[in-house]
Amino acid sequence: MTLGAVERDRKIQDALDRVSMDEPHWTFEAAGLYLEKLYEQAAQTRGYSAANKYDDFYGLIYGLSRLGIYSKDLLEAYSENEIRLLGKEIAPERDELFNYIGLFLLADRYLAKDYDGRVWELPQERFLIIAMTLMQKEPKVRRLELVKEAYWAMSNLYMTVATPTLSNAGKSFGQMSSCFIDTVADSLDGIYQNNWDVARLSKDGGGLGVYYGKVRALGSDIRKFKGNSSGVIPWIRLLNDTAVSVDQLGQRQGAVAVYLDVFHKDIMNGFLDLKTNNGDERRKAHDIFTGVSIPDLFMQKLQETDENGRSVGEWHTFCPHEVKQVMGWKDDQGNPLGLEDFYDETDRKYFTEKYEEAVNHPLLARKSFRAMDVMARIMVSQLETGTPYMFYRDEVNRQNPNKHLRGIGKTSIYCSNLCSEIAQNMSPTEIIKEYKDEEGNLVTVKKPGDFVVCNLSSINLPRAVQADVLSRLIPIQLRMLDNVIDLNTISVGQAEVTNGKYRAVGLGTFGWHHLLALRSIHWETEEAVEYADSLYEEIAWHTIRASAGLAEEKGAFSEFQNSEWHTGSFFERRGYNSERWDALRRKVAASGVRNGWMMAVAPNSSTAKIGGSTDGIDPLYAVEYAEEKKNFRFNVTAPDLNHRTYDYYRRARHVLDQKWSIRQNAARQRHIDQSISFNLYVPHTIRAKELLELHLEAWNCGLKTSYYVRSTSQEEIEACEACES
Repeated sequence: MTLGAVERDRKIQDALDRVSMDEPHWTFEAAGLYLEKLYEQAAQTRGYSAANKYDDFYGLIYGLSRLGIYSKDLLEAYSENEIRLLGKEIAPERDELFNYIGLFLLADRYLAKDYDGRVWELPQERFLIIAMTLMQKEPKVRRLELVKEAYWAMSNLYMTVATPTLSNAGKSFGQMSSCFIDTVADSLDGIYQNNWDVARLSKDGGGLGVYYGKVRALGSDIRKFKGNSSGVIPWIRLLNDTAVSVDQLGQRQGAVAVYLDVFHKDIMNGFLDLKTNNGDERRKAHDIFTGVSIPDLFMQKLQETDENGRSVGEWHTFCPHEVKQVMGWKDDQGNPLGLEDFYDETDRKYFTEKYEEAVNHPLLARKSFRAMDVMARIMVSQLETGTPYMFYRDEVNRQNPNKHLRGIGKTSIYCSNLCSEIAQNMSPTEIIKEYKDEEGNLVTVKKPGDFVVCNLSSINLPRAVQADVLSRLIPIQLRMLDNVIDLNTISVGQAEVTNGKYRAVGLGTFGWHHLLALRSIHWETEEAVEYADSLYEEIAWHTIRASAGLAEEKGAFSEFQNSEWHTGSFFERRGYNSERWDALRRKVAASGVRNGWMMAVAPNSSTAKIGGSTDGIDPLYAVEYAEEKKNFRFNVTAPDLNHRTYDYYRRARHVLDQKWSIRQNAARQRHIDQSISFNLYVPHTIRAKELLELHLEAWNCGLKTSYYVRSTSQEEIEACEACES
């Protein structure tokens, strides 16, 4: 390291030490010095003068392709002349939009380096490489213009792509989707098939949601031999070990969330205690995350009281295998159905009817509890570990635009993903047979289930809204998302099939609190709720319109016929009856939509920092705080902090009434066809009654899911990086 480099690092640290509530601008001074460092490192590696900042773009692609860091696809898809023309689009001045932490995270985690860790790629080159990668299969007559438009969107920080796309686009390894969700069949083949699939996807950098509600409970029979089943806990522990053993691209251990129904017999037999520190360690799985699938009926039972106000609602839990054996419910094809396969619609309570039938059947074994005792165990775990997540299964399935494939009242969506914002059709993969082919190879034939894939991207609200570019931004952003589907290579075949079948994407947002501060709107106000409603309706309109435009150009997703997009029920349920919505509904009915699901709001932590804004839809922790990870600790202030915005930032844990956060989220949820990563922030001194009221409020307001319960007694909870976008 030269003396100049040492002096620069000292100046960077001095600037970072000066970042404070009184002098927030020092983060940009530090970023400027760090940029000089990056320019020098790239110039030294690639052999040009650092005074140029950016140099030969074609040389970058050729050099990293020859090393095997970049895929050769870019050199095969684009001519040298096209690449050189695109290189002229690089705008070095846009590097000045980064604050220090955003620039550091981008450089540390995402810029391409060689095998010795030397910097090759610079920020604007990463954005242009992503744009070229995502547009490489577009028609050549307009491809360069689409690349430029995608580069415009990213380089101005109007949006961010998902972490896997940001990291892997253009490279020779990894995949670009964020999260996956699998349904585990109740068989040894199904359980180990899931474990194998989790390992392969985790290796490629994906986060996993896994539904275990179909697996038989502890003490159930195996091949009619009574009491032999070990239940779900040992299998979840196996999944936990897989997540720890198979890390994500060598950067972090695998991340898996396991969901179970609150009416599953193992819910109170170890599942709710998997992550807590009390009890038998042999029945723990500290490294996975948990989620509970909850029907409306359970929330109603919580509110049943006697004349003294004491909760008396009774709750029964069952083994899903025994339910199928005893009750004899079947679908139109004669396949057995369980309680998990029904949900309550608005006009008929299908799940409630089946649940009461099960309760009243004299031959069906069950374990019974006070509903409030089950909820108390849920809340104790949440205050200690932040989990389980809450998945309100009836509301999710009622609002599902693609439930036509199973029929009204039949569950299509059993759980959510690692970050609780994805809600798409699910079903288990089944092994049909195994045989030996003519060459003596053993061949396994599988019937692919709906293995959910999440393709994510997020609007930087304060930058995009303040610049009034949503109408230009969302069409290119949705095209980028849609192209990920065709370009991605997913190691699990049934996931790739599902990805192509529904073409589901999740366009989301971050920077909500930042935007409120810029607009002088206090968090705990009706104005904030109304603004959430109007803004997300605007985003929904542009998103659906963009998908309809892609359908005209490229074709609708394969299951569009008879979906709620096709029938118009999606629009009717949300009260979209203005003139422009009516016009869009007619357009959708005529041409279809390209994507079966379109919107989901991911948590966004690192990528929000790269964008210079606040995480997801969360309120900010403090106006001044220390951001700390394994390899850094920086002083950080609220974005655009000044005498005018100061009063509009509040500490998340000190928001006086979380019901305002719930009301805001309910307003935006009306316009989001999937779900939202929504955290509850509570003090560790919160009373059980108060936390229960928050959960009841979330359910009453029509929320589909809630993510962590973050209390002041917990150590920092690791954010889900897979879903950041």
